Amino acid sequence: MPENFIAEFYVFFTIVLIDVALAGDNAVVVGQLASGLPSEQKRRAILLGVVLALVFRVAFALVAVQLLQIIGLLLAGGLLLLWVSYKMYRELREGSQADNPDAPPGSVGRKTFAAAAFQIAVADVSMSLDNVLAVAGVARDHMTALIFGLVLSIALMGVAANFIARWMEKHRWMAWVGLLIILFVALKMTYEGGHEVLAAL
Repeated sequence: MPENFIAEFYVFFTIVLIDVALAGDNAVVVGQLASGLPSEQKRRAILLGVVLALVFRVAFALVAVQLLQIIGLLLAGGLLLLWVSYKMYRELREGSQADNPDAPPGSVGRKTFAAAAFQIAVADVSMSLDNVLAVAGVARDHMTALIFGLVLSIALMGVAANFIARWMEKHRWMAWVGLLIILFVALKMTYEGGHEVLAAL
């Protein structure tokens, strides 16, 4: 009985640790995409990101075993996140032009809530997929531990995303750091997914 308890606790602790660690990346993405919006829309965008992340993570967790058998899924998620990274790069570059008094009038478009919401949804799908696939092998039949870890990571993500969005508003250079973090995650997913596809050929 004690050995069984220790094994259960180890699985539970490992899942929670992975989920919390991966929540940081997701918080950067949501906070980054929400920054630049008006205050009220920024709160709505972050809330949307948190809710979608929770829905996607729980949905993916329920079919985690089946997802592990789909070759190329991680690669698709990585490519989606690369697209989000590119859109973020364009927005940051346009934001830099807006700060430039020599920029021609009308050359910079203002970020809209709809655009931010769509990018957040795409990023949430990609990162939720990465999150669930990362813990699925550890979780196995421990669905309660998996869902608890996911819910905890979402709660932490919501708090962190609010802080990150406010911080990036004040320190614009941090937005570029955030972009590099997201790009790293996207490239990592693409590399691992591509390796998985090549190994299956």
